[in-house]
Amino acid sequence: MKEIGRVGFMEKPVPEPGPLDAVVQTTVALICTSDSHTVKGGIGPRENLTLGHEAVGVVRDVGSEVKAFRPGDRVLVGAITPDWSDLASQNGHPSQSCGPLGGFRFANSKDGVFAEFFHVNDADANLAKIPDEVPDEKAVYCADMLSTGFMGAENGNIPMGGAVAVLAQGPVGLMATAGARLRGAGLVIGVESVPSRQNLARTYGADEIVDFTAVDVVERVHELTQGQGVDTAIEALGADATFQTAIKITKPGGTISNTGYYGEGEFVHIPRVEWGVGMADKTIATGLCPGGRLRMERLLRMLVTARLDPTHMTTHTFRFDEMERAFEVADKKLEDVVKVLITF
Repeated sequence: MKEIGRVGFMEKPVPEPGPLDAVVQTTVALICTSDSHTVKGGIGPRENLTLGHEAVGVVRDVGSEVKAFRPGDRVLVGAITPDWSDLASQNGHPSQSCGPLGGFRFANSKDGVFAEFFHVNDADANLAKIPDEVPDEKAVYCADMLSTGFMGAENGNIPMGGAVAVLAQGPVGLMATAGARLRGAGLVIGVESVPSRQNLARTYGADEIVDFTAVDVVERVHELTQGQGVDTAIEALGADATFQTAIKITKPGGTISNTGYYGEGEFVHIPRVEWGVGMADKTIATGLCPGGRLRMERLLRMLVTARLDPTHMTTHTFRFDEMERAFEVADKKLEDVVKVLITF
């Protein structure tokens, strides 16, 4: 990111690790919609900032105090790389370490992973070794998409056999759909209009698809739940209208689990009546996907045991030297794109 609205290649020196840190040589990476939000100014002005926060690679170098990793190790790095000594981390909110959203460092407060080499702070806590049986093209999804989508299900307080609606079936929504099924939902409703994403939603566990361009989402969800509404609505887009719909379709006592990134607008709005004029016992849960070695190891275990295959979402693959075209495809949602993989 050269500046707001402008991207391109540039030369930078290979980073050096501090005593607790590591430098990783990138092997594959994924482009995220958050990268587009950043370029458009979603987190404010940035100049000459390397983008990207989803990558795996091989350890090139480690600091003198790193104990668990050595050069040559094949590793996954979470999109969120907290300072684990920070008070927010100690209080159970590592993604908020060093201030609001402070665990989100790549392509925010430091250079990201769309480079031949990238720096990782607190390596023993933020790296995870990739099992031999998991290819890089699968493992890289654990960095963000699995972690964020599953967080939506985890924060949603889904009762066994409960009804869940996932609003938007982009990569995060698809993994929230898979996560809801894995958490024991009895009915999973995917809200999506794009046919290819509808099909992926079914692949990942959606029992019903609601096309918001064809029917009224609120009416249809209430039909599917015998007028009750869902126990959990997962907002996976980051739009005011979608957030309001999530409030409207959630039953009293239910949970609205927000994973969306609201990259524009000054406010999101809560529908007053459907919120029970403030007294409907509806919980709004928000989160930035947790990082850390333990989280990444657990997600990798899901791939080892074949609980799901995230690579169904990979619609495009580009080489790193084709990055500018790859970013254009992802940013402008060209060619029925879902997720773009970059090889190094």
